[in-house]
Formats: sequence, C-alpha cells, structure tokens
Amino acid sequence: MTAKRSMNWAGTLAGFNHEASYRHTLMSATAESTSRRRRRSARQTTDRPDWLEQLPWQQPQYIDAPIEPLDDDGLERIHDAAMRIVEEIGIDFLHDEARDILKLAGCDVRTDSVTVRMDRAFVMEQVAKAPPSISLQPRNPERTVIFGGPYAAFGQVASPPNVSDLDGGRRIGNREDYQNLLKLAQIFNCIHFTGGYPVEPVDIHPSIRHLDCLFDLLTLTDKLVHAYSLGTERMEDAIAMVRIASGLDDETFEEAPRMFTNINSSSPLKHDWPMLDGAMRLARHNQLVIVTPFTLSGAMAPITLAGALAQQTAECLAALALLQVIRPGAPVAYGSFTSNVDMKTGAPAFGTPEYVRATQISGQLARRYHLPWRASNANAANYPDAQATWESAASLWACSSARANIIYHAAGWMEGGLCTSFEKFVIDCEMLQQLAYYHRPVGVSDEDLAVKAIQEVGPTGHFLGSEHTQARYKTAFYSPFLSDWSNFENWEDNGALTTLQRANRIYKEALQNYEPPPMDTAAREELKMFVERRKREGGAPTDY
Repeated sequence: MTAKRSMNWAGTLAGFNHEASYRHTLMSATAESTSRRRRRSARQTTDRPDWLEQLPWQQPQYIDAPIEPLDDDGLERIHDAAMRIVEEIGIDFLHDEARDILKLAGCDVRTDSVTVRMDRAFVMEQVAKAPPSISLQPRNPERTVIFGGPYAAFGQVASPPNVSDLDGGRRIGNREDYQNLLKLAQIFNCIHFTGGYPVEPVDIHPSIRHLDCLFDLLTLTDKLVHAYSLGTERMEDAIAMVRIASGLDDETFEEAPRMFTNINSSSPLKHDWPMLDGAMRLARHNQLVIVTPFTLSGAMAPITLAGALAQQTAECLAALALLQVIRPGAPVAYGSFTSNVDMKTGAPAFGTPEYVRATQISGQLARRYHLPWRASNANAANYPDAQATWESAASLWACSSARANIIYHAAGWMEGGLCTSFEKFVIDCEMLQQLAYYHRPVGVSDEDLAVKAIQEVGPTGHFLGSEHTQARYKTAFYSPFLSDWSNFENWEDNGALTTLQRANRIYKEALQNYEPPPMDTAAREELKMFVERRKREGGAPTDY
C-alpha cells in the first residue's frame, strides 16, 4: 500500500476489492475514533440517565411463518394419541373437589380411584371455550402484556435454589440476591414479566416467604407478576396482594386478567393437590393459568418425541378442561417443556436437537387448539460458558422459529434450572434484544430501496460518506450493549475483558442506576399492613 493511498480514505475503499483487506483497513482507520468514543462513554456512564443502550419497552411481534416439522397427518396422530390417553388410560387428579367437579360434568370418575377419564369430545368442547389471546394488565398499565397471536413475551428465570456471579461464586438463594434480580428485571426492557422468584430466597421461612417475596415483586417492579400455585393460603394471599397493589376492589380486579400462574403436572399422568388448588382458585377469579407438563423423554415420558408430546398434550388439556368447567372462558395457556435426559446419567438435557423439535411441534399443537403457548429458554451447563450460550441460543431459536407467546426462563437460567447467574442474565438479555430486533419488519419504501443513492455512488464510490448513509447511520443497525466489536488492539487496550467480565460490569452498573417504579403511597401502605397481618397469623402452613 502506498503512503498516499493509506492516507486517502475514499481511495483506500475504492482500491481494495477483497473482504479481508477492506475489513483490516476499515478497522485501522476507525481505531482511534472508536477508542475515544469508548473512553467518553465510560466517563458518561454514571451520570447519563440512558447509560444502557437498549431497545425501548415493547413486545416483539413475529413476522415469519412458524417452522412446523410435522405435516397435518403427523400432527393429528399425536392429537389422537393424546385423546386415547385421556379416554382409555386417564389422568390422576389428586384433589377431591376437582374430581367432584369433573364427575358432575360427565367424566368417568370412580369412588375407588383418583384417575379421571374424559371423552375426547368433552375435552375439545371445553378447550374451545378458552380465549386464543389474553391481555394482562399489571399495576402499571403501560406494562400491559399480550399473550397470544403474533406476540412474544420474555420472562426472567424462575425458581432456582442457587445463585451465582463472578465475585461471590455459587451460593444458596437469599433475599438480597432475589431483590437484585428483580431490580434487573425492572431495568431491562426486554423482560416483560417475572415468571416466579428469580432465585428462591431460602433465608426467609417458607411459611411467610411468599408474603415477603410478593411484596418485593410488587414494589421493586411494575411489570406483570406470577404467583405460585402452592395451596390455598399462598394463592389467596397473592390474589389479595396483587389487587391491593393495583388499587382495585374485588369486582374490578376480576374484570380482566392481571396476574398468572403456571402449574406443572407430576408426570407421568398426575396433577397434584397444591397446584390444582391454586389453579382452580385463580381461574375462578378470571386470572391466567398456564398448564405445563414436566415431560422429559426417557424419564417422566416416553423416550420417543411423539410419545412424549402425546403425553404432554393429554396432561395439559385434561387440566385445561377442568378449569373451563369451573369458569367457562377462563384465560388459560398450553405449556410445553418436553426435552430429553442424558441416558448415561439421567440428568436433564436442554437446548438439544430433541428440545428444539419438541418445542416447534408444541407450537403446532397449541395453534391447533387455538391457545396461547408457553415455552422456555433452558440449558444444562454448570457455568455461563460457551455451552450455556449455544444451548440457550438453540432454545431461544426454537421459541422464536415456532412463535412461542410466553417464554419462561428467558434470562439467567443455568444448571438445568438449579442456579441463576447474574452474568448469564445479561448475556441472555443481549440475545433477547437481538431476537426482538430480528422480528422487526423490513422496510421496502423508495428510501429503503435506495436506488437514487446507488446511482449517486456509482461503481467507483462508496456508501460510507454518502448522504443516504449519513442521514441513517446512527439508527440503521442493531447496537448491542454487551458485544464488543472493536478490533483486537482496542479490545486489548481497554482491558481485554471477556463476555463474562463485561456482563458482570453491566449488571453492577444496572443495579447502581436502579430506580424503583412509582407506586401509590396508600396502596403501598395497605400492602405493607396486609403482609404484617398475615405474618402475625402465621402465613401458610408448612411441614417445618
């Protein structure tokens, strides 16, 4: 390269036709400005209200047709197998009132058995009563979320007993980490709801844990909240607390869905008392219930995907039928969690090819029944490394390509659900933002087609300095908050930080910049008084 050409920006671009040469020249020419920009950004981090470059709050909408691995005949064969299970084998309902309700509805319920058999026509009649799309309004109506149709909603990881970060390592869940994870859920716009406790605060006694956790959830965030279906007292307390936080009376509260729960069947073929009881109570109040069988192929379900999906569907639809009998038109959703186990150890595996296909077929089944659909981002890695990322990327691609409406555990999940990672939360949020951006419509206006700009540049120019580029370069492309696109020299000069180290820094900066959402003073005080009263009464009974 001549000295003259190395100094001539336009000449440099015009003189190189090979991708590698262009990339090297471009990065060298912009290295100094990039370094200055990064130093300036670092100085501004603590005093700028928009310190985190993220997409605005909104729900992604799918624009692509879903991937559907099965043809119509294959899908109907799974449906038929599911109907044979509910008709011929039956599902155990370990709840006396549930069985009484189903017996009055005409199901086969015998006095000497907890197994309930249902006619397929009855099941489909009940499922048809459920709404295909549900709008849920939390205490902040600007955070209203739609479950169904073309909409996607991402929820923070839920229920791990352990938590980790680079500084403190892996530790048992506690209230401080629980609160910090809620703050992150509030800060990151790509998180639309909390699907449960982002880590179980084991330092709070189980009898009152739900009271402190729901208080934190309703005051540290203003997004849609989940309540665990773990018996009578916990669900009734949750309903009351969500109503109080929203400043509503009982009648107004029940006019629309404002909270939700997720119940898992005890696969194979069983719904237990605590979850059924909570789900039935929530359905009576017109609040959303998601039914998600815990079907791992080779362990709690057949080793074949088709068999596992048939069992998943039977367990799910049987419970949905019960809820529709209790309150016709109650909001419900089809939940999927079918994956496989490592047949060498029995450990759950996620983000596998089997998980991707099972998720995509679950989407087909949910659409067949015209129900909103819940899936998950999951991985089996023990550390937020490359394995964790590729397994989560595969899980999220399954959700995205099959148009999942409700994505549980979207950010932070580790170890097959046994640990929440602060760094993994940030990494996942980067992936979630990219998925949301990916589903934006592609513009094809005259300005987008840029024929005039192409004519002006011609065969010997370049677009970096063109008027068309200059007018759009700030917002033309997705801008990550975690990825580092600098060249090696700049990356090295800036500390050679790995993705994990950058994620660690970002989550700490996020917590430093956290501001609690506004809340009505009277509602907060009433909520506090409710918690104090229920604690005096003993909270919920436990075995401890």
